[in-house]
Amino acid sequence: MKLLIAEDDLDDQLLIREALLESGVSGSEITFAADGKELLELLNADSPNPALIILDLNMPKMDGREALREIKNSKQWCHIPVVIFTTSCNQDDVNFAYRSGGNTFFTKPPVFDDFVETMQTITKYWFEKAVLPN
Repeated sequence: MKLLIAEDDLDDQLLIREALLESGVSGSEITFAADGKELLELLNADSPNPALIILDLNMPKMDGREALREIKNSKQWCHIPVVIFTTSCNQDDVNFAYRSGGNTFFTKPPVFDDFVETMQTITKYWFEKAVLPN
């Protein structure tokens, strides 16, 4: 299963990669974008589409809010599940994410073990339990 992750913080990218590897996701299935603009460029360039997008809200150039709107307003990408994974715990961000078509909202845990547990929850649900579109 191909996974596309929009995350601008290199330390968080490393943590996410390590947590996903510990969760059993192959490194070759993981692609990172540093901002929303790069995320959309990767979606345009890549075929097939990823099975899942993990999206940070607070990024430079194009933030996750703008990227989420673009993805969910696109006939080509609107079917791709988007998991919001951000430092924000602001209820306005949560409401925005769900109103805009986000499928799940997680606040990044501050402890690595919790980070791994969250990635396990995400991957178990989306890659093992949920039935995803082609």
